[in-house]
Amino acid sequence: MSHKVIGKSELRARVIDKVTGVQKYAHDRKIHGMLYAKLLRSEHARAKILSIDVSETLKLYGVVAVVRGEDIEKPMPRFGSVAQDQPLLADGEVKYHGEPVAAVVAQTYEIAEAALKTIKVEYAPQPSVCTVEEALNQDIPPVNGGESNVFRQFDFGWGDVEEAEKQSHYVLRDTYCYPMIFHFPIENYSCLAAPEDGGVVLYSPIQHPHLLRRVVADCLKLPFSKVRVIGEEIGGAFGGKGYAKAEPLAAYLALKLRTPVKIAMDMDEGFFMARRLAARVDITTGFDENAHITFQNIIADYLIGAYADAAPRVVQKAGYLSGGPYRTPHAKMIARAIHSNTVSSTAFRGFGMPQLVWAFEQQMNQAALHFGMDTLEIRRRNLPYKGETLVPGDIPVDGDWHEVLDKAAKLLDWGKKQKPGQGKSLAVGIKTGIPNSTSNAIVKLHSDGSVTVNAATAEMGQGARTVFAQIAAEKLCVPYQLVSVILSDTGAAPYDTSTAGSRSTVSMGTAVEKACEDVLLQVKELAADLAGMDIESIEVNEGVIRAGEREMTYSQLVQGTYGPNQGDIVGRGQFRGDNTKGHLLGGMADFYEFIIVGAAVTVDEKTGKIDVDKLVSASDIGKVMNHLQAKGQEEGGMIMGLGQAMMECMRYDPATGRLLNGNPLDYCVPTAMDISDEVAGVLIENADGPGPFGSKGMGEGPAIPVGPAVGGAVFDATGVMLRELPITSEKLFFALKDRDKNKSVS
Repeated sequence: MSHKVIGKSELRARVIDKVTGVQKYAHDRKIHGMLYAKLLRSEHARAKILSIDVSETLKLYGVVAVVRGEDIEKPMPRFGSVAQDQPLLADGEVKYHGEPVAAVVAQTYEIAEAALKTIKVEYAPQPSVCTVEEALNQDIPPVNGGESNVFRQFDFGWGDVEEAEKQSHYVLRDTYCYPMIFHFPIENYSCLAAPEDGGVVLYSPIQHPHLLRRVVADCLKLPFSKVRVIGEEIGGAFGGKGYAKAEPLAAYLALKLRTPVKIAMDMDEGFFMARRLAARVDITTGFDENAHITFQNIIADYLIGAYADAAPRVVQKAGYLSGGPYRTPHAKMIARAIHSNTVSSTAFRGFGMPQLVWAFEQQMNQAALHFGMDTLEIRRRNLPYKGETLVPGDIPVDGDWHEVLDKAAKLLDWGKKQKPGQGKSLAVGIKTGIPNSTSNAIVKLHSDGSVTVNAATAEMGQGARTVFAQIAAEKLCVPYQLVSVILSDTGAAPYDTSTAGSRSTVSMGTAVEKACEDVLLQVKELAADLAGMDIESIEVNEGVIRAGEREMTYSQLVQGTYGPNQGDIVGRGQFRGDNTKGHLLGGMADFYEFIIVGAAVTVDEKTGKIDVDKLVSASDIGKVMNHLQAKGQEEGGMIMGLGQAMMECMRYDPATGRLLNGNPLDYCVPTAMDISDEVAGVLIENADGPGPFGSKGMGEGPAIPVGPAVGGAVFDATGVMLRELPITSEKLFFALKDRDKNKSVS
C-alpha cells in the first residue's frame, strides 16, 4: 500500500529553531516577579546532619528565604513514582554525595549562588556503600534502615532448571559487571513553579507530564486538578527527565512564598540528579551437544542508589526478559533492586536491558568458542522464529528475527577475511514496550480544513510532533503542512501514561489514528444530515466528501453545518495496552523492540588502543514513519552505546563515597574523533507491528547491544574476553599482558 505522507522524510518540527539557537527551553523561561532557588548539596555520601547555620545567609541583600529540612513541616513531604521515599530536602541525614540539604531563594540567580557559600553545616559522617558487594555486606548498616539494602526482589522463571542442568552437555557460568552511567543531557536540569488558582503550575522539561502531576499532588497533598504541568521543549533526556527531580521542591517553595520560584541548575549538578543502574549479573547457561540453549539461571543485582525513583520498575521489567531473545526451555531469573549511598538511578535508554544484554551476549561468544562454532551460527540456532514463544504467557515472537540477523551480517561483511589485529562481532538487543499503558488524543478538524492534534506525549528528540502530524495528514488526507501538534500540557491534553519505552508511535500514534477515524465518522454524520441521506451513502475519499452527486471539502462541510460562526469537528481516540489478570508486569507486551548491532574493530596490542572501524545495525521496525528521523535515531543510539561501551563510567571514591568525575571535563563522552569511521543501518519493514500502518517502537534499541558488539569484536581480534564495561584501552592493555603471561607459563 502506498502512502502520501507516511514513510516520507518530513523535516522534524522545530529543528531549525534548535540548530540555530532560537528554541527556548525551561532554563530560558521567565515569569514576572519570579525568584531563583539554588541548592546547597552535601559533601558527604552518608552523614547525620548536626546543624545548619543560615544566620549570615539571611542577612545578605537579595536573599528572600533559606529553607532547611528542619524548616519543613513534619512528617517531611516525600515524593517518588514507585515509592514516596525521597524528601524535599535531606531529613536529618544525607544518603548520597550531592543530596540537597538547604535551598536559598533570592532575587537573582547570582545572589542565590553566592549565598550558598555562607551556609555552615556540621555533619557526623557515617560508613557508606557504593558497590553491589558493599551493599550486600551485612556488616554495614543498610542505607534506609530495615534488615538489608535489598529494596525489592523479583523472581521469574519456567520449566525445571535443576533437571535441565543435569542433562546439559555444556554449562557456562560467569559474572559480568556494568557501571553507573550518566545521561549527559546538554540541557541542564531546570524547572519553574508558580502559584495558580489555589494550586500550582509547573514548567518542566518532563517526559511524563501526567505522572509528574500525580507525584507532586501526592507529595503536597493537592488535588490533581490543582496541579498543572506544562512540558517544556526538552534538550536531551534519554529517560533522565522522566520522573520528578526538583519539581516537588520548586512547587513547595512557590506555594510557601506565594510567588513563582525557579530552580536552575548547572551541568555539574546534573550528575547528582540521575544515572543508569549499575549491575552485577551472575549468569549460568546450559547447552546441548548441538549448541542449543537448554536452560538459563540468572541473578541480576542492580545498584539503584539512595532512593527508589523509577529503578524498581526498571529492575522488574528487565528481569522479566533477562533470558534475552533466545529460545530458553527452562529459566530461573532473580532480579534485585539494591540501595547504595549514591545518586538515585532511573530509566535510561534501554530500561535495564543493556546490563543483561552485555552479560548474555558475551556468554554466547564464549559458548561459540567452546563448540568451535561461528558466533553468527550459534545465534542463528537459538533465535526463535516468528510465532514461537519467547516468554511463556506473553505475546509470541512478532518479527522475522532471522532476517534481521542475516541483514546485519551482510552489512558487516560477515565471513570476509580479516587482517591480524582485526575482529568483528554481532550482538542481539531486545526489550519490550510498556505493558498495560494508556494514551488518549484529541484531533480537531477546523473550519478552514486545517487540523490540530493535542496529546500529552513529550517531544524529547524522537520526533513525535512530526510523526503525529504525518499520521493525521495521512488518515485525513490533508497536506502535512496544515497539521499542527500541541504536546505536553496536563491542563489541555488528555491522559497519557508516559513518553518512554519506545511507545509513542505505537500507543499515542494509535490514539491519534483513532481520533482521526472519529473525525471521519463525524464528517459522514454531518454530511448525511446536510444532504438528508443515510450515513452509509456518504463517502470520504482523498479529503473529498461525496453525498450522492454532491461533493464537498472539509471546509465547506464544517462551514455549511455551523454557519458563519464556524466550528470544529473534535475527534477523540484512545489506545489501551493489554491488561492480563495475574501477569507479572500487569499485561503482555505490545511489541518486541528487536535489533542487531555489529562492530568491526582494529586493536593495537602494544597499547591496547581500540579503533572501531565500522558500526552497523538492523532493526525490526514494522513500518518506517519518517525515514530521516528513524535513521537519526538508529545512528544516534549506536553512538550513545559506543560511549557507554568504551569510556563512560561514574567513579566514586571507595573511601569517602564522593563522586570523582561529576563534571563535563572528567566524565568522558564520545566526540567526533571517537565515532567509528563507518556507520550503516537497515530498517526492516514487514508492517507486522501493532501501531499505525503496522509500525513498532524503535529508538532505544540501538544503544542496547553496542557494548557486547564491541566486546565480542575485541574478543575475536585478541582472544581476550572482558567482563566489565567500559572497554578502555588501559583495561585491555593489562588483559593482553595477562594473556601473554599465561601463554608463556603454559
